[in-house]
Amino acid sequence: MTQVATDTESRVVLTARGLGKDFMGFTAVNDVNLDVHHARIHALIGPNGAGKTTVFNLLTKFLQPTRGQITLLGNDITGTRPDIVARMGLVRSFQISAVFPNLTVLENVRVALQRPVGLHVQFWRPVSLLDKLNERADLLLEDLGLTQYRDTRAGDLSYGRKRVLEIATTLALDPEVLLLDEPMAGMGHEDVHMVANIIREVARHRAVLMVEHNLSVVADICHHVTVLQRGEILAEGDYATVAADPRVRTAYMGSEA
Repeated sequence: MTQVATDTESRVVLTARGLGKDFMGFTAVNDVNLDVHHARIHALIGPNGAGKTTVFNLLTKFLQPTRGQITLLGNDITGTRPDIVARMGLVRSFQISAVFPNLTVLENVRVALQRPVGLHVQFWRPVSLLDKLNERADLLLEDLGLTQYRDTRAGDLSYGRKRVLEIATTLALDPEVLLLDEPMAGMGHEDVHMVANIIREVARHRAVLMVEHNLSVVADICHHVTVLQRGEILAEGDYATVAADPRVRTAYMGSEA
């Protein structure tokens, strides 16, 4: 397993300061600070119930924080709607694959490409108009190794390929920051290796923040790791640093041993 190097000089594109969320008196997230860097993969890990998905929902504005500030590309987005945040360059995936199963792989990517060029509101125009999106769609499919599945129904893809297609549809919005929620969940070893390599390539041109339970993947591709426990940051640093922290071992295993 090859440990990736850390580059502390890359620019910060997404920050959270003092981020907190309460639900009817229960504090789910408390005083979380994050710096996500361009062209780096940042993992958010922790045991079940640590608050990882809640932090994701706060960053992408599916939840409004009780306190704290979120900044994207230098702009305060703390009170911004999720659709506006997406257009500003912060795009996410979800734990459940979200593709149109009865459309082909190409058609799924073309649907995603309609918004950037304004075609998503021109439903009265002929379908043939979408052909002008084929060149950009084909480039995305080539970049993510999906060219051979171009005309395949999305519903007929393997689970791993569906997740790759979902990444392709998020990249159609040309995000500066890509948030991936458990991208390896439910995959076999071969698919995990394939998707990990794709995420590594995707991160060459944008920031990636991912929630992931597969620690082998985290060790292999992530530059920085933040460990959450009970909604608070327990440890952070490169994987070797957090893996050696006895508090992290206790959080995952129940004892320092």
